[in-house]
Amino acid sequence: MIAHNVGTEPLFNIDKRIDDLVKKIELLSYVNPINIEEEKQKFFESKYLTDPVFKYPHRDFDKFKLHKELFTQPIHLIEDKQLRDLYEEIIYFYSGLIQCIETIGEGKKFYYNSLHSFGTPVEQDVENAKFILHFKEDDVAEEIFEPKYNADEAAQLFRDFSNRYDFSYQIKTSDKMGAIAMVLNNIKTLVIDSKHTFSKNEMAILNNHEIGVHMVTTMNGLLHPLKIFSHGFPNNVETQEGLAVFSEYMSGNLTVRRLKELAYRVIAVDSLEKGCSFSKTFRLLHNDYDLDKEKAFAVTLRTHRGGGFTKDYLYLTGLKKVYDYYHSKKDLSLLLTGKVSLEYVATIQELITKGYAVNLKHYTDSFLENNNTNKTVDFILKNLK
Repeated sequence: MIAHNVGTEPLFNIDKRIDDLVKKIELLSYVNPINIEEEKQKFFESKYLTDPVFKYPHRDFDKFKLHKELFTQPIHLIEDKQLRDLYEEIIYFYSGLIQCIETIGEGKKFYYNSLHSFGTPVEQDVENAKFILHFKEDDVAEEIFEPKYNADEAAQLFRDFSNRYDFSYQIKTSDKMGAIAMVLNNIKTLVIDSKHTFSKNEMAILNNHEIGVHMVTTMNGLLHPLKIFSHGFPNNVETQEGLAVFSEYMSGNLTVRRLKELAYRVIAVDSLEKGCSFSKTFRLLHNDYDLDKEKAFAVTLRTHRGGGFTKDYLYLTGLKKVYDYYHSKKDLSLLLTGKVSLEYVATIQELITKGYAVNLKHYTDSFLENNNTNKTVDFILKNLK
């Protein structure tokens, strides 16, 4: 491990200061509405015509102070040019996330900031989504999709699954979520939707997705001398979500139904660029794509929360990139060292070589062996462009 000395002191000071600052900007803590159920009921009663009016959690940081602190970091004092460039990119990336948080609920303002931070589907991404939607549902027992476990039972199943890993974390429940489960990286916590009843398939997916990847990379990220592995490299969402869905695939739990869910998200995010309102995106999914109203609402909510959240299309693009990376015989371990991005693989290796980072401790167990037996899923993933 590299020693702190006069030459490296500015790097470690800047890294520590950025870490302190970005702990306050967990975007998912702010972007989920706090009045989902009330607005869903009103929306259904309006026959899908009146857009929901969502309320959001209070922001508890000073946005101007955060921006100022980020941009006054003396990165010119970092001697290593590769690291200096990396930290410049990190500052811009986190400034973008602050702009996202500070404009949540402000319609187009939030949407444009989301575009800046996460991008939007290109035409090929939309074509890939439509390609997936042509396939028939899986020929598997319907009972694996039936609601079975309440939040408390699900929490215990998460704990049981986690016994295979040498780390501990908190589990909390919430009735104000845009997802049925999510990892909050900054507080090492898995949050579960208290109102949801989980199916056997959902538990298999979530265990491999949330614990097998998101919690694994959270815990690995904390082990490095540099904190950037924990709070996240620029544009890490695509790689992290790609790895998480790839874990579903490798564990033998990725179904055509699940791929379709990811495809609907791409269609929904694309509808933002076309200027669709909440109700119009919902009707597109419900009427044109025959998605039932509960699922159509859930996908539309994920996409329109905040004012237009484009992040969700990255699950499919990330999956394809990680799938191709794995099948080109490349090592996945560097991608599990923390909240890192595919485009920084060479940088990560250099940081380990130079002693600024360490080899990973926790490895996603589903990546040890490919247990996928679904030939249709393989055919789809191979043929995505």
